[in-house]
Amino acid sequence: MAKTVKIKNLLTKNIVVLDGATGTELQKRGLPAGVSPEIWCLENPEIIKDVHASYQKAGSRIVYACTFGANRFKLNQYGVKKDVYEINRGLVQLAKEACGRDTLVAGDIGPTGLFIEPFGTLPFEEAVDAFKEQARGLIDGGCDLIVIETMIDIQEARAALLAVKELADIFTIVSMTYEKDGHTLGGTPPQSALITLQSLGADAVGCNCSAGPEQMIDLVAAMQPYATVPLLAKPNAGMPKLSGGQTIFEMDAKTFASFGASLVRTGANMLGGCCGTTPEHIRALARAIGRRKPVPPPRQSISALSSARGFLEIRDNEPLYLVGERINPTGKKALQQELLEGKLSIIRQMAQDQEAQGAALLDVNIGQPGIDEVQTIKNVIGLLSTSSPLPLVIDSSRIETIEAALRLYPGRMLINSISGEKEKMAKLLPLAARYGAMFILLPLTGGELPRTAKKRQTVIENIFSKAQKFGFTKDDFIVDGLTMAIASDADAACETLATINWCKNTFQCKTILGLSNVSFGMPGRPWINAAFLAMAQYCGLNLAIANPASIEFMNVKKAGDALTAKKKASLHFINHFARKENVSVTPVFSQATPEEKVSAAVLDGDRDRITALLDEAMQTGRLASQLVDEVMIPAIVRVGDLYEKKIYFLPQLMAAAETMKKGLAHLDPHLKKAAVTDKGKVLLATVRGDIHDIGKNIVALLLKNYGYCVIDLGKDVPDQTIVNAAQKEKPDVIGLSALMTTTMVNMKDIIGLARAQGIRTDFLVGGAVVTEAYAKSIGASFAKDGVEAVKVVENLIKK
Repeated sequence: MAKTVKIKNLLTKNIVVLDGATGTELQKRGLPAGVSPEIWCLENPEIIKDVHASYQKAGSRIVYACTFGANRFKLNQYGVKKDVYEINRGLVQLAKEACGRDTLVAGDIGPTGLFIEPFGTLPFEEAVDAFKEQARGLIDGGCDLIVIETMIDIQEARAALLAVKELADIFTIVSMTYEKDGHTLGGTPPQSALITLQSLGADAVGCNCSAGPEQMIDLVAAMQPYATVPLLAKPNAGMPKLSGGQTIFEMDAKTFASFGASLVRTGANMLGGCCGTTPEHIRALARAIGRRKPVPPPRQSISALSSARGFLEIRDNEPLYLVGERINPTGKKALQQELLEGKLSIIRQMAQDQEAQGAALLDVNIGQPGIDEVQTIKNVIGLLSTSSPLPLVIDSSRIETIEAALRLYPGRMLINSISGEKEKMAKLLPLAARYGAMFILLPLTGGELPRTAKKRQTVIENIFSKAQKFGFTKDDFIVDGLTMAIASDADAACETLATINWCKNTFQCKTILGLSNVSFGMPGRPWINAAFLAMAQYCGLNLAIANPASIEFMNVKKAGDALTAKKKASLHFINHFARKENVSVTPVFSQATPEEKVSAAVLDGDRDRITALLDEAMQTGRLASQLVDEVMIPAIVRVGDLYEKKIYFLPQLMAAAETMKKGLAHLDPHLKKAAVTDKGKVLLATVRGDIHDIGKNIVALLLKNYGYCVIDLGKDVPDQTIVNAAQKEKPDVIGLSALMTTTMVNMKDIIGLARAQGIRTDFLVGGAVVTEAYAKSIGASFAKDGVEAVKVVENLIKK
């Protein structure tokens, strides 16, 4: 705790200079390709100590221990059998010895190289356990703080952050890596990542790697308005290039440092360097920053929710936010049956429909007798996290269901709800605080239903008083004004409106209502609901829980927004009644033909329904080969187009590919009868010394879905093994992948060896550090991602 306070105080007074790249410095000092840097450093302690000391002398106030890849998954890829705890503890101690007392040492946690549920196959709790194993060693080694860096997956960042915070109260930084389009590989924008991580307990949030300092200014600028914690930037020294068979970063120290002042003005409080930066870059950066004072975070709290692909700040001057209420089995027999069968297709469709109809949030209630509610909510969270960008509201009376949802959800969630009942407050307030969730404050107590606004105000103030003890502010909850039926109490609506007005103008917090109760037992219910909504909007209502398919509701909502002068509301009203058509990815499902339903299933990644829909289509007389060639392949091509346009991101791409894979497997017996042939043969491998194969695996999956025969040799494949396989299999194209600058150069050796042995097959290369210019220089074609790889392979085979 004392160290955390010390670091926080330091950040209020000074710009904190971090260190630069470790990997490239180790390579200069003899680190061989294909070996674990962590193990090599333990075997060559004086070398890593020299690297740390060089950064300290250059002006780094915080130096990262060389533990970036010291988790069980990365070490296992190198065949390391040593104790993870001891490796991390030993490397931190080496950093402490090198830097002395005046420089802080950060225990460094990097990615596992695997995708974590709900976006991948690695179970979330297994990832948390692995990060805890590493963090124990870092903490016991004496690190002053922990940095979780170079994360491409918000869920992996969450797993690592939870692991650290569940072990110790230690200052923790989380830093994400973004693509050129400003999103992570999984489609998370920087604002969403910031909101998720700072609410979960990160003490600072930022970005590193994948971009130079100029591009990183834009990322920091995007985060700064939403920040409640200090921001970090650790850019590369430009982008890598190949020169004389070596990978270099061309940005010199002076140019790199020239961006320091702009990064500080934009809001970065901690600055350092990533790939290609040297002690000279850090020395120049420290001088350029000089005695500049940090720009403090613009706020201490924020009313904002997030998902893996989007975020929502709840503001008073914005039009009424709609919480879609349809994902609830009450009164829906078809949904009840699907939940009992473990299927989720209806929930997927409800989410898509409500998003298209204008919902800003999705309320999720899966309370249904006869199901495992905890496992079901995990499945639903997994589905909606990949299929919808809308933040979620967990609506359950069961504590264990709420906790399961909060733990797995890759964003900041809203709990519906926490009342004044002592038992619920005692369990739910600490739970909400632990996971950084917002909550709906329900002004009810165990003893009575407060009928008047005055009594509700007392309950609201009491719950807030209890919530403050857990660190909650008025930005962290939304008050439900309690809608009661006017049929049984003529003053009910007036008391609710008075509560909303008090919350808005006196107590100053956000408000929400479920509207339909007000008209219960009355004729002409839509008219009562509409009038009540307009009055509530005038009183300052921020959110409403309703069905966005209701024409009456949406018309009144938009009119009320315009009449209360909400931001751009008049324009929204005009557009709404001009009935401009919205472009939809998929047709209305209930009106679709069997072929359109199959296409929609691929587009939506609907693995639950794809086999049944294919059977339905074949029953109409369609041949399996026709469904593949005329329906499924065009659908996956469209997925690729949407991915290229950044309408879809990696989770949707993978879900569609997995759906296609399942559909093809289902059709396989019929396709064999029809004697369908492969479009061509592709040999794939990750090159010698490189253990990263996520990108290659995605390429393999997509190529198979497009009808190509794929031979995957795996990762860290020796040059001659690739050549031997090419001679044996005679592929149409050979694909090579590399993630690291040190292994990228092996591509040239492989192509040279193949040509020397008489192989004239076309080569395709790709990977995070590979560029089109480099590919051209070694006589290969280039693809920036899996979707482009499919197109390049098609063109090469046609040629």
